[in-house]
Amino acid sequence: MDKNKGSAAFKRLLGRIINRETITYAIAGVCTTLVNFISYEGLYRLTSSNLTANWMAWVIAVTFAYIVNKWNVFRSRSQNAKDETVKVVKFFAARLVTLGVEQLGMYVLVERMGIYRWIIKASLSVIVIILNYIFSKLCIFNEKKG
Repeated sequence: MDKNKGSAAFKRLLGRIINRETITYAIAGVCTTLVNFISYEGLYRLTSSNLTANWMAWVIAVTFAYIVNKWNVFRSRSQNAKDETVKVVKFFAARLVTLGVEQLGMYVLVERMGIYRWIIKASLSVIVIILNYIFSKLCIFNEKKG
């Protein structure tokens, strides 16, 4: 393979990875994570329960994320109320899976092993953001053309 073909292939690959959708998803992910972290800390101070604060913050953050992802990231429009309901249910169901990942990680690593909660919360958020993007892209906001 000559240098120009390799360079062109790399540029195409980079264009598929770094584009409007992935950049806006990253921005939305940062905003959603901030909503989650701020909610989590406030709720932790109110409840003194790591796991309770985590699932309550999840509800707030996922609601925020749905709105931002639907309108700004994937630019998804629903044809009718049924279509919208299906998207909402799929979105929250997929997020329940990643909540399970996060809750399990928080339980094992914070509650049982005693690792500082913010180290674990931040680490798990990276995994959750990646999984959430995959679910959103492939299963929820995959507008079928044609």
